[in-house]
Amino acid sequence: MSDETGADANIDENAICSLARLIGDTDKARTRTRKLSSLMKAIDKAGPEGEVEVFKAAADPCRLRILKLLKEGELCVCEIMTALSKPQSSTSHHLSILREAGLVKERRDGKWSYYRLADGAVNEMIKQAEALKKKQ
Repeated sequence: MSDETGADANIDENAICSLARLIGDTDKARTRTRKLSSLMKAIDKAGPEGEVEVFKAAADPCRLRILKLLKEGELCVCEIMTALSKPQSSTSHHLSILREAGLVKERRDGKWSYYRLADGAVNEMIKQAEALKKKQ
């Protein structure tokens, strides 16, 4: 029986029964359910919201194009909007989302804003996405 009481214990027992029906071994199902419960508590404690924000920001085709442009180095907003054939307002909106997600850094020089990738991890994330796509 689970160490928990009340509704949580019922959920665990329901999960154990459900998994036991699928794998055919109640003891193994109980062990696996406890491990899964522990993993989910750790995931929930860490809070996946930050990672979700990063993936959402990078998931937009226009924003991914911006990230790929910035792999080559720092660019002014006017250069990015020219490359994308997008208006300044749309380009700035996308850059704002990327900045809030921590994917790009902004540097201001007078009235000009320059953007670059936040760090090497962003470049690596793009490389990994490209590698995963090639494996399909």
